[in-house]
Amino acid sequence: MPYKQFEEYNMKVTDDVRDRYKSIIEELGEDTKREGLLKTPERAAKAMQFLTQGYEQDAAAILKGAMFKESYNEMVIVKDIELYSLCEHHILPFFGKAHIAYIPNGHIVGLSKIPRIVDVFARRLQVQERLTKQILECINNTLQPEGVAVVIEASHMCMMMRGVQKQNSTTTTSGFRGAFENIETRTEFLKLISSNLS
Repeated sequence: MPYKQFEEYNMKVTDDVRDRYKSIIEELGEDTKREGLLKTPERAAKAMQFLTQGYEQDAAAILKGAMFKESYNEMVIVKDIELYSLCEHHILPFFGKAHIAYIPNGHIVGLSKIPRIVDVFARRLQVQERLTKQILECINNTLQPEGVAVVIEASHMCMMMRGVQKQNSTTTTSGFRGAFENIETRTEFLKLISSNLS
């Protein structure tokens, strides 16, 4: 299924999902007949469907739909890609930025497709480690470049709002394939994503 952005109000909510949210709210001790909560079960169901729409999308197909033959063989970096996901352990948000690079091997890809595949994998129940690996492997297997690098920096609400309650902590994960396993290439990438070139 090709990538498409769609608004929450266009989504059809199943009675089952809506009713389950209603039951949860009631179990918490709230009155679902109260004015402020009348439409909350439906809104919550729509929000969850929106936030997990990545299950219905094919990241490889998105990349294949915008691959072009090109002799360029230097590093291509898209950095500071905003991402929002849901931790699969507590269904609480985590959010941050992804930095992605690849070195073409005969094909380049439309630059807008790289943030889109981040969204495809982020809009699922996730852990940051798997999210990093899925993005890396999708680009590596689909484009078959000389190398791929992915770094994700994120803050996790499951750590900030509950548990250890550390509001200033961030988690960094990384993955490297091909040419980026070379320390010089990897160092160049890490230097570029940490610098302000403007």
